[in-house]
Amino acid sequence: MNKLMKELLNTGIYLLVVLCATWLLIHYVVQRTTVEGSSMETTLSDGDNLFVDKISYRFRDPERFDIIVFPYQYKEKTYYIKRIIGLPGETVRIDEAGNIYINDKILEESYGREIIDADKIGLAAQTITLAADEYFVLGDNRNHSQDSRFADVGNIKRSNIIGRAWVRIWPFQKIGLISHQ
Repeated sequence: MNKLMKELLNTGIYLLVVLCATWLLIHYVVQRTTVEGSSMETTLSDGDNLFVDKISYRFRDPERFDIIVFPYQYKEKTYYIKRIIGLPGETVRIDEAGNIYINDKILEESYGREIIDADKIGLAAQTITLAADEYFVLGDNRNHSQDSRFADVGNIKRSNIIGRAWVRIWPFQKIGLISHQ
């Protein structure tokens, strides 16, 4: 009986350590998320499953074109995934032709799926100045994305960034690192 109790105790301790390690990993290192919607097409598709890297931004700042995950402020347990376009301290503006300007220079990028329609420019029709802790984000499917151009999303504070999209784990034919730059 003594041997059985010792084995049960060892198994219980082992399971407790595994559960604690898993909890720490999920809360501080990596998180699984599922893409809902088409706002990041063609980079990410509806139903894609990703791992979000939650630790690298503890050691470095987010960079332009990183794909980040952040909470939607008006609905609990709802997270958005978008691409960083504007960095802290920069100005962002989108003209009627759909050109994106950072500090009055056209942004050279190839992530946008299409030219932004004039009626989808939103708040960025006027110059937006980002604070020292704010980022301007857009979905890659620009005309079908709710992002920093709209007041309900707005500029994203650094403290609200959960992490960066890191690896696609589903569907199997698309498994791999997610392009950031």
